[in-house]
Amino acid sequence: MSVHQAVLIPGDGIGPEVTAAAKRVLIAAEAPVAWMERQAGIAALERGRDLMPEETIEEIRRCGVALKGPCTTPVGGGFTSVNVQLRKKLNLYAAVRPVRNLRGVPTRFDGVDLVIIRENTEGLYSGVENQVTDGVVMSMKVATEVACTRIARWAFRYANRRGRRKVTVFHKANIMKVTDGLFLRCSRMIHEQEYPNIEYQEMIIDAGCMKLVQDPTQFDLLLLENLYGDVVSDLCAGLVGGLGVVPGANIGDELAVFEAVHGSAPDIAGKGVANPLALLMSAVMMLNHLADTCKDESCRAAAERIKSAYDRALADGRKTRDLGGDLGTEAFADALIERL
Repeated sequence: MSVHQAVLIPGDGIGPEVTAAAKRVLIAAEAPVAWMERQAGIAALERGRDLMPEETIEEIRRCGVALKGPCTTPVGGGFTSVNVQLRKKLNLYAAVRPVRNLRGVPTRFDGVDLVIIRENTEGLYSGVENQVTDGVVMSMKVATEVACTRIARWAFRYANRRGRRKVTVFHKANIMKVTDGLFLRCSRMIHEQEYPNIEYQEMIIDAGCMKLVQDPTQFDLLLLENLYGDVVSDLCAGLVGGLGVVPGANIGDELAVFEAVHGSAPDIAGKGVANPLALLMSAVMMLNHLADTCKDESCRAAAERIKSAYDRALADGRKTRDLGGDLGTEAFADALIERL
């Protein structure tokens, strides 16, 4: 059995706790992974390194995959987002957020099974901002045909491979006719020319959000530009129990970083109560990615063992307190290991 090297970035706040728990579960599940631990974010700054050390970037390039805990991003000032830097430096242009109901996590809706695909490198998150004059600031929304076509093709290819029946593009092209109009034209072209077998739908984003909270089961795969994808993916997480029960991935042509999409929660850091489930679910995505790219079914087998373990643990009521249970971080990991 091959052993695959992967970078482990513990992150800040609760990051080291949840990554340690996830690592323990993967070892117990006999996942064929050897971890190369590297730092980013505040944890790197505290060690006298850059916010995003070049050695971390180079190690991800060497290994091809990484699992990342949450990193703190200051609001309204301070340093730029570690996540944004990673995506740009490694050209991780596709953000993938699967959202599904879990047994044992009661929510308002049943039967939710969505995938949100978000363009990860452009839009308002390009960071092109300046002060025009006193009291006037400007932010530029960037869209290129290359990036819009690339993410549309990636989303339709993903849908085709995973048996998804419909792709819905959320947009605001009625107002942003040039930027969102380009996104729509590229999506239509890929659908018509390459994937006419998949149902295609366009929806203005405000109406789409309303329909999501009325009945999310009418959607299958959502395709969005950067800012819209960020907002809508968190909205969809709320449909199934919150950011603690959904995984995330940032994928490019050759590299991929899998991450918990929740924050670093400094208010509970060090208390042993953080939920490691989102990071474990992201690790399952990483193992399936390795199975697909490296043709190693032992990775997929380990992913299935872990997924079955946390599905059973939740169904048995073995949950952390954010989900209505009473388990701490390590106790939840123990519950999963018992069920492997």
